[in-house]
Amino acid sequence: MRDHDVVISAYGVTMPPMIYGTAWKKERTASLVEKAIELGFRGIDTACQPKHYQEAGVGQGVAAALQRGLPREALYLQSKFTSLSGQDPRQIPYDPAAELSEQVAQSFQRSLDNLQTTYLDCLVLHSPFPQWQQTWEVWQAMEDIFARQGVKQLGISNCYDLRYLEKLYQTAKVKPAIVQNRFYAQTDYDRDLREFCRHHGILYQSFWTLTANPGVLSHPIVQTLMQKYRRTAAQIFFRYLTQMQIIPLTGTTSVLHMQEDLAIFDFALTADECHSMDSLL
Repeated sequence: MRDHDVVISAYGVTMPPMIYGTAWKKERTASLVEKAIELGFRGIDTACQPKHYQEAGVGQGVAAALQRGLPREALYLQSKFTSLSGQDPRQIPYDPAAELSEQVAQSFQRSLDNLQTTYLDCLVLHSPFPQWQQTWEVWQAMEDIFARQGVKQLGISNCYDLRYLEKLYQTAKVKPAIVQNRFYAQTDYDRDLREFCRHHGILYQSFWTLTANPGVLSHPIVQTLMQKYRRTAAQIFFRYLTQMQIIPLTGTTSVLHMQEDLAIFDFALTADECHSMDSLL
């Protein structure tokens, strides 16, 4: 990925336009993260949630890359605080009996230890709580970490209710810099929510981007662009999203697909072609 292919957040954080996702990698996590960085990925997404992530493996992969001379500042590391409801009760990474604010503090410290780093580039609330007061308590604890310079910016994931995001934005002292959601038709591709994000300088990250959109990938519009640019359907879709200021996550375990994902920045769709792609969402 070239140096100028970056995105700058509202908090001045430099982010890559595509991020490598590490969920479900299990014992392959370390080697896959190391390979992704070796090939050119500079953004890594993980979570302090042993149920779906092997965060310590992410840290091992990152450490291997840093040992080869890559500076820590060249990487964008993003992790998440996951509530008890999203954790495996057999391996909770913090004291489940502690106050929410203490759970956040313990989870954050565990992430730092797992990732072998002294700070995170972004700390994300994995999902809103059923009760607003719980979400607000957690967000304030995240703001405390931000105030201590443990993290450069904050975000929220799995937030599909625009009114909820509006309330968080209006109430928070440290505004969300990131929203990370599933990108699929069932939520109307978050059109209204993404418009709110654009208006308020919040960056939108998409996950489940390929798996949830087989109809888009097989659409004649995409097929025509594949032939013109001699690219795969995934490359056309990812390139379109990045040109629309959406930051896709890719969790591929294929070295070939990693290389293809990074190669999307070697071409660009025209404005008319992007407009034709708009009709698919």
